Amino acid sequence: MPDLNDGETTEMQGSGSKPYVLKNTGGVYSCTCPAWRNQSIAIERRTCKHLRKLRGDAAEEARTGGALPERVKAKNKEGSEPLLLLAEAWDFVTDPVGWWLSEKLDGVRAYWDGKQFLSRQGNVFHAPDWFVKGLPSQPLDGELWLGRKSFQRAVSIVRRQDKSEHWKEIRYIVFDAPSLEKGFEARIEFVKECIGKGTAYAAPHEQALCKGIDHLKEELARLEALGGEGVMLRKPGSKYESGRSATLLKVKSFHDAEARVLKHLEGAGKHKGRLGALMVELPDGTTFSVGTGFSDKERENPPPVGATITFRYQELSEAGVPRFPSYVGVRAEGGDSIAKRRGKK
Repeated sequence: MPDLNDGETTEMQGSGSKPYVLKNTGGVYSCTCPAWRNQSIAIERRTCKHLRKLRGDAAEEARTGGALPERVKAKNKEGSEPLLLLAEAWDFVTDPVGWWLSEKLDGVRAYWDGKQFLSRQGNVFHAPDWFVKGLPSQPLDGELWLGRKSFQRAVSIVRRQDKSEHWKEIRYIVFDAPSLEKGFEARIEFVKECIGKGTAYAAPHEQALCKGIDHLKEELARLEALGGEGVMLRKPGSKYESGRSATLLKVKSFHDAEARVLKHLEGAGKHKGRLGALMVELPDGTTFSVGTGFSDKERENPPPVGATITFRYQELSEAGVPRFPSYVGVRAEGGDSIAKRRGKK
């Protein structure tokens, strides 16, 4: 199999227009694809289908120190990957009153197809027979969860192919029933009925009605103090759909910061002919775009180039780029302070 020398890079075409960049830095392999970037494990243990295609499954298994999940053939009409509902980030604008609130689990997403567990990529998780005993023949959506701050150990257990006794540490926390064409509340009741005394290792996920922003913030602070990852919001009465949906929102700690406007990016679709996003710069020189949080009026008359804006974000990426930035407003005194802090006139 081909490989990369230390410091060497190569490109591999994915589903997008731009190829992904694969790199070896001192034996740590990386890829610019979302699947590699969005993993919540140490970077030296991450892999993806592009690295496996380049180096081979055996080399990647040896490098990451764990067995790679078995790939399976088509399990649904549209391909091997289960058609899962994926969350969008809360935009700080959507009113959460009346939405269903639950803890964002830092486990391994698992789709129960009625016979076996599948990962988001359609790989089989080899759970022991005693673990799946009592699970229904209908599909379920949930997470294989070990506990807060235990993600890496959970991954190491569920990726094994020997159906080990370590599965006794895992619980399948169920938060939806994808095949039931009813509203969310009816699906949760269905889950509660399915997950009874005969399913020793499964449990329905706890849900509570959100009372408002203050309630959301209090619950987020409480869970994060316990080591939780964040909060999920589910729109009442919403149907299960595949792909990203604004009916399911993830909320993590958010922070306010300032950035200087570098230029206006033209909008597309419903924003064609007006502002699509602001290209901005942090005091350390990091540049990124802010494309949400604007009113229609603000898109028609955006902050001028050079102005300093306040934005809200949830966390920083490993490269120091704010994730899910949302526009708040223009700082009254303008943008000179950031420029001066960087030694500009």
